[in-house]
Amino acid sequence: MGQAIFVIYILGFYGLRTATGDYAGWNDRQVITGHVAGDDVGNVVFALHVLLAAVMTASGVLQLIPALRRRFPAFHRWNGRVFLALAVTMALSGLWATWVRGSYLSIISGLSVSLNGVLILIFAAQTIRHAVARRIAVHEVWAMRLFMVASGVWFFRVGIMAWVILNQGPRGNNETLTGPADIGLSLSSYLLPLAAYEIYRAGKRTKSASLRLAVMVLVAALTLVTLIGVGGAAAFMWLPALTTPQ
Repeated sequence: MGQAIFVIYILGFYGLRTATGDYAGWNDRQVITGHVAGDDVGNVVFALHVLLAAVMTASGVLQLIPALRRRFPAFHRWNGRVFLALAVTMALSGLWATWVRGSYLSIISGLSVSLNGVLILIFAAQTIRHAVARRIAVHEVWAMRLFMVASGVWFFRVGIMAWVILNQGPRGNNETLTGPADIGLSLSSYLLPLAAYEIYRAGKRTKSASLRLAVMVLVAALTLVTLIGVGGAAAFMWLPALTTPQ
Protein backbone atom coordinates (compact mmCIF):
# COMPACT_ATOMS: atom_id res chain seq x y z
CA MET A 1 0.00 0.00 0.00
CA GLY A 2 2.75 2.42 0.96
CA GLN A 3 4.76 1.74 -2.18
CA ALA A 4 1.63 2.07 -4.33
CA ILE A 5 1.04 5.57 -2.89
CA PHE A 6 4.71 6.39 -3.58
CA VAL A 7 4.30 5.35 -7.22
CA ILE A 8 1.16 7.49 -7.54
CA TYR A 9 3.07 10.43 -6.06
CA ILE A 10 5.98 10.05 -8.49
CA LEU A 11 3.73 9.79 -11.54
CA GLY A 12 1.31 12.47 -10.38
CA PHE A 13 4.00 14.98 -9.41
CA TYR A 14 7.10 14.40 -11.56
CA GLY A 15 5.36 12.57 -14.38
CA LEU A 16 2.75 15.29 -14.88
CA ARG A 17 5.29 18.11 -14.77
CA THR A 18 7.58 16.29 -17.18
CA ALA A 19 4.74 15.60 -19.61
CA THR A 20 3.62 19.25 -19.56
CA GLY A 21 7.15 20.68 -19.84
CA ASP A 22 7.10 22.22 -16.36
CA TYR A 23 10.64 21.11 -15.57
CA ALA A 24 11.20 23.83 -12.99
CA GLY A 25 8.28 22.28 -11.12
CA TRP A 26 10.52 19.32 -10.25
CA ASN A 27 12.17 21.46 -7.57
CA ASP A 28 10.11 20.63 -4.54
CA ARG A 29 11.41 20.16 -0.98
CA GLN A 30 11.78 16.40 -1.45
CA VAL A 31 14.70 16.59 -3.87
CA ILE A 32 18.15 18.07 -3.43
CA THR A 33 18.95 18.91 -7.05
CA GLY A 34 16.09 18.79 -9.52
CA HIS A 35 15.95 21.01 -12.58
CA VAL A 36 19.03 23.18 -13.15
CA ALA A 37 18.91 25.67 -16.00
CA GLY A 38 21.53 24.85 -18.62
CA ASP A 39 22.37 21.43 -17.20
CA ASP A 40 20.75 19.37 -19.95
CA VAL A 41 22.56 16.12 -19.14
CA GLY A 42 21.85 16.38 -15.43
CA ASN A 43 18.20 17.25 -16.05
CA VAL A 44 17.71 14.24 -18.35
CA VAL A 45 19.39 11.91 -15.87
CA PHE A 46 17.26 13.29 -13.04
CA ALA A 47 14.03 12.84 -15.02
CA LEU A 48 14.91 9.27 -15.97
CA HIS A 49 16.03 8.48 -12.43
CA VAL A 50 12.81 9.72 -10.84
CA LEU A 51 10.34 8.36 -13.40
CA LEU A 52 12.02 4.97 -13.64
CA ALA A 53 11.84 4.79 -9.84
CA ALA A 54 8.07 4.47 -10.19
CA VAL A 55 8.45 1.58 -12.63
CA MET A 56 11.06 -0.14 -10.46
CA THR A 57 8.94 0.22 -7.32
CA ALA A 58 5.83 -1.19 -8.99
CA SER A 59 7.86 -3.99 -10.55
CA GLY A 60 9.41 -4.94 -7.21
CA VAL A 61 6.06 -5.10 -5.45
CA LEU A 62 4.64 -7.36 -8.17
CA GLN A 63 7.53 -9.78 -7.62
CA LEU A 64 6.35 -10.35 -4.04
CA ILE A 65 2.83 -11.53 -4.89
CA PRO A 66 2.75 -15.36 -4.54
CA ALA A 67 -0.28 -15.80 -6.82
CA LEU A 68 1.51 -14.07 -9.69
CA ARG A 69 4.59 -16.25 -9.23
CA ARG A 70 2.50 -19.42 -9.29
CA ARG A 71 0.05 -18.61 -12.08
CA PHE A 72 2.26 -16.51 -14.34
CA PRO A 73 5.87 -17.75 -13.98
CA ALA A 74 6.94 -16.24 -17.32
CA PHE A 75 5.71 -12.81 -16.22
CA HIS A 76 7.50 -13.26 -12.89
CA ARG A 77 10.79 -13.99 -14.66
CA TRP A 78 10.56 -11.08 -17.11
CA ASN A 79 9.30 -8.66 -14.48
CA GLY A 80 12.22 -9.72 -12.29
CA ARG A 81 14.62 -8.90 -15.09
CA VAL A 82 13.02 -5.48 -15.47
CA PHE A 83 13.31 -4.84 -11.73
CA LEU A 84 16.93 -5.93 -11.64
CA ALA A 85 17.90 -3.85 -14.68
CA LEU A 86 16.19 -0.78 -13.27
CA ALA A 87 17.74 -1.28 -9.83
CA VAL A 88 21.21 -1.29 -11.40
CA THR A 89 20.34 1.73 -13.55
CA MET A 90 19.02 3.61 -10.53
CA ALA A 91 22.11 2.80 -8.47
CA LEU A 92 24.48 4.00 -11.20
CA SER A 93 22.49 7.15 -11.93
CA GLY A 94 22.23 7.85 -8.20
CA LEU A 95 26.00 7.55 -7.79
CA TRP A 96 26.52 9.82 -10.79
CA ALA A 97 24.07 12.41 -9.46
CA THR A 98 25.70 12.35 -6.04
CA TRP A 99 29.37 12.69 -6.99
CA VAL A 100 29.30 14.23 -10.47
CA ARG A 101 26.28 16.51 -10.20
CA GLY A 102 26.92 17.15 -6.51
CA SER A 103 23.41 16.24 -5.43
CA TYR A 104 23.97 15.82 -1.69
CA LEU A 105 23.50 17.93 1.39
CA SER A 106 26.60 16.73 3.21
CA ILE A 107 29.47 14.32 2.72
CA ILE A 108 27.91 12.06 5.33
CA SER A 109 24.60 11.82 3.49
CA GLY A 110 26.45 11.40 0.19
CA LEU A 111 28.47 8.48 1.57
CA SER A 112 25.34 6.84 2.99
CA VAL A 113 23.54 7.06 -0.36
CA SER A 114 26.66 5.74 -2.10
CA LEU A 115 26.88 2.73 0.21
CA ASN A 116 23.25 2.00 -0.63
CA GLY A 117 24.09 2.16 -4.34
CA VAL A 118 27.11 -0.11 -3.99
CA LEU A 119 25.07 -2.71 -2.08
CA ILE A 120 22.43 -2.63 -4.83
CA LEU A 121 25.10 -3.37 -7.46
CA ILE A 122 26.64 -6.19 -5.38
CA PHE A 123 23.29 -7.82 -4.61
CA ALA A 124 22.17 -7.51 -8.23
CA ALA A 125 25.33 -9.28 -9.36
CA GLN A 126 24.75 -12.08 -6.86
CA THR A 127 21.09 -12.37 -7.91
CA ILE A 128 22.12 -12.80 -11.54
CA ARG A 129 24.99 -15.18 -10.74
CA HIS A 130 22.82 -17.64 -8.84
CA ALA A 131 19.98 -17.42 -11.37
CA VAL A 132 22.35 -18.29 -14.21
CA ALA A 133 23.71 -21.21 -12.17
CA ARG A 134 20.10 -22.37 -11.57
CA ARG A 135 20.52 -22.14 -7.79
CA ILE A 136 16.96 -20.85 -7.51
CA ALA A 137 16.62 -20.95 -3.72
CA VAL A 138 19.82 -18.93 -3.25
CA HIS A 139 18.79 -16.65 -6.12
CA GLU A 140 15.52 -15.85 -4.36
CA VAL A 141 17.34 -14.92 -1.15
CA TRP A 142 19.64 -12.51 -3.00
CA ALA A 143 16.67 -11.11 -4.94
CA MET A 144 14.93 -10.30 -1.64
CA ARG A 145 18.09 -8.68 -0.33
CA LEU A 146 18.20 -6.63 -3.52
CA PHE A 147 14.57 -5.59 -3.04
CA MET A 148 15.30 -4.41 0.50
CA VAL A 149 18.26 -2.20 -0.41
CA ALA A 150 16.69 -1.00 -3.68
CA SER A 151 13.75 0.28 -1.60
CA GLY A 152 16.07 2.43 0.52
CA VAL A 153 14.69 5.75 -0.78
CA TRP A 154 11.17 4.66 0.14
CA PHE A 155 12.23 3.31 3.55
CA PHE A 156 14.09 6.55 4.28
CA ARG A 157 10.99 8.70 3.79
CA VAL A 158 8.82 6.29 5.74
CA GLY A 159 11.44 6.10 8.49
CA ILE A 160 11.72 9.87 8.84
CA MET A 161 7.97 10.30 9.15
CA ALA A 162 7.69 7.46 11.66
CA TRP A 163 10.52 9.03 13.69
CA VAL A 164 8.90 12.49 13.68
CA ILE A 165 5.45 11.16 14.57
CA LEU A 166 6.63 8.87 17.37
CA ASN A 167 8.83 11.64 18.82
CA GLN A 168 6.17 14.32 18.33
CA GLY A 169 8.58 16.37 16.25
CA PRO A 170 12.03 16.25 14.64
CA ARG A 171 14.59 15.30 17.27
CA GLY A 172 18.21 14.98 16.18
CA ASN A 173 17.36 16.17 12.66
CA ASN A 174 18.54 19.20 10.71
CA GLU A 175 18.29 20.68 7.21
CA THR A 176 21.58 19.17 6.00
CA LEU A 177 20.75 15.64 7.20
CA THR A 178 23.82 15.62 9.46
CA GLY A 179 21.99 15.28 12.77
CA PRO A 180 22.44 12.03 14.72
CA ALA A 181 18.89 10.95 13.86
CA ASP A 182 19.42 11.83 10.19
CA ILE A 183 22.57 9.71 9.99
CA GLY A 184 20.92 6.82 11.80
CA LEU A 185 17.79 6.97 9.64
CA SER A 186 19.80 7.23 6.44
CA LEU A 187 21.83 4.10 7.22
CA SER A 188 18.82 2.33 8.69
CA SER A 189 16.80 2.94 5.53
CA TYR A 190 18.50 -0.03 3.89
CA LEU A 191 20.53 -1.75 6.61
CA LEU A 192 17.59 -2.19 9.01
CA PRO A 193 15.24 -3.81 6.42
CA LEU A 194 18.14 -6.00 5.34
CA ALA A 195 18.84 -7.05 8.93
CA ALA A 196 15.13 -7.65 9.56
CA TYR A 197 14.98 -9.94 6.54
CA GLU A 198 17.98 -11.96 7.78
CA ILE A 199 16.42 -12.25 11.25
CA TYR A 200 13.17 -13.39 9.63
CA ARG A 201 15.05 -16.07 7.67
CA ALA A 202 16.77 -17.23 10.84
CA GLY A 203 13.40 -17.36 12.60
CA LYS A 204 12.02 -19.63 9.88
CA ARG A 205 14.96 -22.02 10.27
CA THR A 206 15.05 -22.24 14.07
CA LYS A 207 13.21 -24.93 16.00
CA SER A 208 13.09 -22.82 19.15
CA ALA A 209 9.56 -21.68 19.93
CA SER A 210 10.84 -18.76 22.03
CA LEU A 211 13.06 -17.50 19.20
CA ARG A 212 10.18 -17.81 16.74
CA LEU A 213 8.01 -15.78 19.11
CA ALA A 214 10.72 -13.13 19.41
CA VAL A 215 10.97 -12.87 15.63
CA MET A 216 7.19 -12.64 15.36
CA VAL A 217 7.12 -9.77 17.86
CA LEU A 218 9.93 -7.99 15.99
CA VAL A 219 8.17 -8.33 12.64
CA ALA A 220 4.91 -7.08 14.18
CA ALA A 221 6.69 -4.07 15.71
CA LEU A 222 8.42 -3.19 12.45
CA THR A 223 5.13 -3.55 10.61
CA LEU A 224 3.47 -1.11 13.02
CA VAL A 225 6.31 1.41 12.66
CA THR A 226 6.12 1.06 8.88
CA LEU A 227 2.38 1.66 8.96
CA ILE A 228 2.88 4.82 11.01
CA GLY A 229 5.58 6.00 8.62
CA VAL A 230 3.48 5.27 5.53
CA GLY A 231 0.55 7.16 7.01
CA GLY A 232 2.77 10.12 7.85
CA ALA A 233 4.52 10.18 4.47
CA ALA A 234 1.22 9.93 2.61
CA ALA A 235 -0.47 12.62 4.73
CA PHE A 236 2.41 15.12 4.96
CA MET A 237 4.68 14.47 1.97
CA TRP A 238 3.17 12.64 -0.99
CA LEU A 239 -0.54 13.46 -1.15
CA PRO A 240 -0.12 17.21 -0.36
CA ALA A 241 2.33 17.45 -3.26
CA LEU A 242 -0.37 16.13 -5.59
CA THR A 243 -3.04 18.53 -4.36
CA THR A 244 -0.91 21.70 -4.35
CA PRO A 245 -1.65 23.81 -7.45
CA GLN A 246 1.22 24.05 -9.95
